[in-house]
Amino acid sequence: MLSAAHRLRSSGAFTDVVRRGRRAGQTTLTAHLLSAPDDGVNLPPQAGLVISKAVGGSVVRHAVARKLRHLLRERVPALGVGTLLVVRAAPAAATATSAELAGDLDRALRRLTGRPDAPAPAR
Repeated sequence: MLSAAHRLRSSGAFTDVVRRGRRAGQTTLTAHLLSAPDDGVNLPPQAGLVISKAVGGSVVRHAVARKLRHLLRERVPALGVGTLLVVRAAPAAATATSAELAGDLDRALRRLTGRPDAPAPAR
């Protein structure tokens, strides 16, 4: 579970990230990243999920959400201060393993951040 400080909640924030942020698509998901604004606000990085009915029924969507939340919990704190991330699950996420989702998420985050090592989970 993502901590309360790292959860993206407002629909306006989701809209801003998807419309104004950079995007990296993978087989099972698409990540949208909006870098921290330059207004000096030191908010923690936040992330949110979008899982449509195209992914599957309620049980499948919730299973995908649980997997992605677990993966984000390890990766979001490594993003920069004030960074906003939205992860959209693709229909292929319904049958993907946690390892496949983790690989796609890591590749997308590497493309968006431009850092070859970023952000990797702390182990």
